[in-house]
Amino acid sequence: MAQYENPFSNQEHYHEHTEWIAEHLDDFFDESLVSVFHEIGILDIHLDVYFIKPENASFNILLTSGMSTLKMKVSEHAENSSKLEFAELMMLIPKSINFEDVYSGENKNDWIITILKRTARFPHYYNTWLEIGHSIQAEENLSTYGDDTEFVGALILPSVTFDEKFTQINKDGRRINIYNVFPLYKEELEFKIENGYNKFLDLLIEANGKEMLELNRKNLIPKKSFWNKIFGN
Repeated sequence: MAQYENPFSNQEHYHEHTEWIAEHLDDFFDESLVSVFHEIGILDIHLDVYFIKPENASFNILLTSGMSTLKMKVSEHAENSSKLEFAELMMLIPKSINFEDVYSGENKNDWIITILKRTARFPHYYNTWLEIGHSIQAEENLSTYGDDTEFVGALILPSVTFDEKFTQINKDGRRINIYNVFPLYKEELEFKIENGYNKFLDLLIEANGKEMLELNRKNLIPKKSFWNKIFGN
């Protein structure tokens, strides 16, 4: 049997970033409010997900830890490219959403964690980078993240809940950006790709879109009816 080779074994790893993230969270939350979904059966990137339950907030937080152990390949044309090389991802979720003690990818609501994990691995596997305004899709055929959701992709947004004190970790001349992940329906992803980030953001603002995940939120791009498609209206 052929031995599996980690595709990132020859890259420089910044394992200290996971310690920085833990220290960063200690500055904001009591340790009793924080638990971790640990990566099991690591084949590439050790990617844990923090589950944070702030007492005086209407939401809980999922936050990756491990995406920033590898440097992303940022375009030389990007402004302040050295400040975009490291990132982690978060999602604000309703208090009512719960998970099993161990993430398997098969349990109820695991698709939410799957969005973060797949998005965090994306730039490293495709030798690119993610920043605000970028979008990705779950699968090439635009299938969903799981059987119990219609979301097929995600958009990277700035947080409107937290300021830079939380969404930036600056240490030893490096910056780890913490971006918000906003799940997208098929029509929304297609609209964003065709019309760009700013046009989609206009739609989101007009609809009074929330940063916190809404499991069954209204699609910002209404599906055209059969007759609309036939007559081109």
